[in-house]
Amino acid sequence: MASTVSKKRGGGKGAKKRAAKTRPGAARRPRAPPAAAKPAHLYHPGPPIDCQSALDEASARLLALDPEVVGRLVAVGGAPALRWREPGFAGLAATIVSQQVSVASANAILGRLKTELAPLDAASVIAADDAALKRVGLSQAKIRALRALAEATTGGLDLEALGALDAGQAHQALVAVKGIGPWTADLFLLFCLGHPDAFPAGDLALQEAARIALGLGARPDARQLETIAERWRPLRGVAARMLWAYYRGVKQRAGVIGQ
Repeated sequence: MASTVSKKRGGGKGAKKRAAKTRPGAARRPRAPPAAAKPAHLYHPGPPIDCQSALDEASARLLALDPEVVGRLVAVGGAPALRWREPGFAGLAATIVSQQVSVASANAILGRLKTELAPLDAASVIAADDAALKRVGLSQAKIRALRALAEATTGGLDLEALGALDAGQAHQALVAVKGIGPWTADLFLLFCLGHPDAFPAGDLALQEAARIALGLGARPDARQLETIAERWRPLRGVAARMLWAYYRGVKQRAGVIGQ
């Protein structure tokens, strides 16, 4: 009988475990809201830098904001380049191709890719087989990223319309595509949408340029460079261009071809 009562009342070891799970203070807590509700990347808004005159004007403002460090960057690197790309599939595809390779290698691969897939768009990427994409020099990871991008754009992702969104929302939409990380998303914001405050802090050349320009003992990581770059808001995108130009200038002075 005791055994029967125990089962009805939930006795036994199993019941003790269940009671422990449901006793006051141990109840399940509601889950936190999804991460998408709060953008991880925050950008100051501003007019797009989509032409050389806009870049020149923004460069002058940044120099006035931080004359010591920015003056040092310009003295070595000169005026920064616009490096504009079309704000569509081909522009983002070019950014994916440039991941983790030199500028020279990226340009060579991109040239072959545009020849192989003419025009370079979502439909041509979907139609191409892996062998053709490997022949132009793409890694398997980049092939997967391009195919994921092609599927996303044919499924409703409007790359050109991202310019009308808050930059944080645009960043989130891009990194939601498999194979597109924060660096690629920030470069698209910077060079395809002209966002003045986009800053790819994970870029090794930017980190090394900051180390040299600021006389740091070690190269800052992405989080540390984000903190350093706060001094250049709302024009971190201009600062990024200046840091790249400075890095090339330093390497050329040292007799090394830089990025």
